[in-house]
Amino acid sequence: MITVSAHRRRAGRRPLALIAVLTAGLLLTTACGPEDPGFAVPESVAAGATGTGTAAAAAPGHKKPATGDVPYDVTPLLKPSRKYLGTALDDVPAKLDPLSSFTAMIGKQPNVVEYYASWGDGFDTAGVRRIYEAGALPFMAWEPHSPSMAAIAAGETDDYVRGVAKAAAKLNLPIAISIAHEMNGDWYPWGRQAASAADFVGAWRRIHDIFDRAGATNVIWVWSPNITVPAPNTRLAPYYPGDTYVDWAGMTGYFTLTGPKTFDTLYGATMAEIRAFCKKPFFISETASQQGKRQRADIDQLFTGIETHDDIVGFVWFNMVKRADWRIETSPPSLADYKQRVSDPRYGFDIRNP
Repeated sequence: MITVSAHRRRAGRRPLALIAVLTAGLLLTTACGPEDPGFAVPESVAAGATGTGTAAAAAPGHKKPATGDVPYDVTPLLKPSRKYLGTALDDVPAKLDPLSSFTAMIGKQPNVVEYYASWGDGFDTAGVRRIYEAGALPFMAWEPHSPSMAAIAAGETDDYVRGVAKAAAKLNLPIAISIAHEMNGDWYPWGRQAASAADFVGAWRRIHDIFDRAGATNVIWVWSPNITVPAPNTRLAPYYPGDTYVDWAGMTGYFTLTGPKTFDTLYGATMAEIRAFCKKPFFISETASQQGKRQRADIDQLFTGIETHDDIVGFVWFNMVKRADWRIETSPPSLADYKQRVSDPRYGFDIRNP
């Protein structure tokens, strides 16, 4: 992901298929994700996931019978009255201890937890359930390191996608999914240097359609380009799959030591360009501030900018070490500022009762 820089057809709600992986990006323009840990799930676990139990006992509007026959309605989660407070943490969702520690540290439970999965991984049924039962929305960044986007668009991986879609539908819990994030950059094997915009759109629509046919309408589809600062000459409109295939317009954009210093200079041009062809809510899919003398000012810029824009539904703070140390706890003054800002009641809510 880039540091300087950083979905669903509505006919009855989009399907879900999710697992994501963050790979390295260039420091000034790439968001830093962890190496893919692999999320193959035993058949016995996947087969037993029916959407029942604690996770199924959701809030009003989300209740479903023990059979799980009623698709989870994610509509209330698309434009909530409060903003999402998200994070990405090491070792999650394999275990949730890091989430508990982060919650205690910042004084509030994050309600979006992003994780990364490689193309070809199994669907992490148990991990998604753990995140949901903690009161947070699982957000899978699905990374097609191989095969190519053209191959995916041509249907060469349809059987795999179908399997993930069926597992997501059977689990029947809300999940956000992005596919090939930061496709407008050149630091990933699915980026502009390796795949055309037509390949990307074709692959996205094919995957989305397979999810729909599988009944996986419990997915929030997050189209997630990198901010245009490091790639100003690559237009975003050709990469847009269309309003019926997208729920949120995500953005990856990080505050770095030598990059843009304000919210507007970091995100403004990207938001303006997207608004020319897309009216979907914005979601900052990855952000953080590099350690240094500007970090406290960066935190103020981030929160003030989000609060200024009603069409930004939330953000994910990438609290890991990757190309730089993005962890908020490494600077006590910055942590204190962050904790104070997230204490605002407009941030965070139990996604089981939005």
